[in-house]
Amino acid sequence: MSRILIPGGSGFLGQALASRLVGRGDDVVILSRGEGHQVHGARTVVWDAATIGPWASELEGADAIVHLTGRRVDVRSTRRNIDELISSRVQPVRVVGEAMERCATPPRVWVQSSSLAVFGDEGDAILDEDSTPTGIGPREMVTVCLAWEGAFRQASASVGRTVLLRMGIGLGGRNDPATAKLAELVRFGLGGRVGSGRQWVSWVGLDDLLTAMILAIDDDTMTGTYHVTSPNPVTNAEMMSTYRRLLGRRIGLPTPAWLARIGAPILGSSANLALVGRRVVPTRLLERDFTFEQPDFEPAARKALGACGLL
Repeated sequence: MSRILIPGGSGFLGQALASRLVGRGDDVVILSRGEGHQVHGARTVVWDAATIGPWASELEGADAIVHLTGRRVDVRSTRRNIDELISSRVQPVRVVGEAMERCATPPRVWVQSSSLAVFGDEGDAILDEDSTPTGIGPREMVTVCLAWEGAFRQASASVGRTVLLRMGIGLGGRNDPATAKLAELVRFGLGGRVGSGRQWVSWVGLDDLLTAMILAIDDDTMTGTYHVTSPNPVTNAEMMSTYRRLLGRRIGLPTPAWLARIGAPILGSSANLALVGRRVVPTRLLERDFTFEQPDFEPAARKALGACGLL
């Protein structure tokens, strides 16, 4: 049995990971501000994600930390929101790093979440772990991710083993926010392509995402940066067509780019989340002979819709 800490474990992904780890017999500790649902079998310890407190004692002698903290990205791209996106990721990483430096026996591995949005929009270029982010792109994507990863590199400099997981859009589970939002658009007749529809969507089935995260915890040979995403990204047009077919909607009105840029802020979101894409592949996982249970989009989307009770 391993003792594993999950800062930010009260969110969608954290709850799914905690449940999987508890199911195999691990001692799971979720660091939370008190938000979100409790996970049966896991302990929840309150922290403020900014200062060292009693929570830091949980690090002593732990086997692993899986850091998932960060404000949700589906917000208007205002300067204030972008600053909050950065601080909600950078500050928790820094304070964990400070706490780990005080440990006599720190966790043996730090697994850190990040996002493929670090690449901005590279068109049809195929991006893997050898691709270097240009730093060009929407601030709510590129700037946030670069600050996040930079903070992790600094905070984890003294840790024996570190793994950075750049994750695609996760699909699956009862509380899957991406699937629920896309299904809602389709059912309201707005399930057509957004903009040109040629922008790439890098996605990953939840089961595969969790398997990769647990591999990062368990396998001492796994270090550095990994892309956790299906080897088969799809275009926005392909994605929306698949959802329409699965939900029995023959027609979906397309959303021109100009309309998305006007409408998204009204709905409290950023148009760039739909208009900007990237074609990313998980080369390092494939080189390890990682087997994706859900390599293709349509079966994964069908399973995700079913888990959300939408089919």
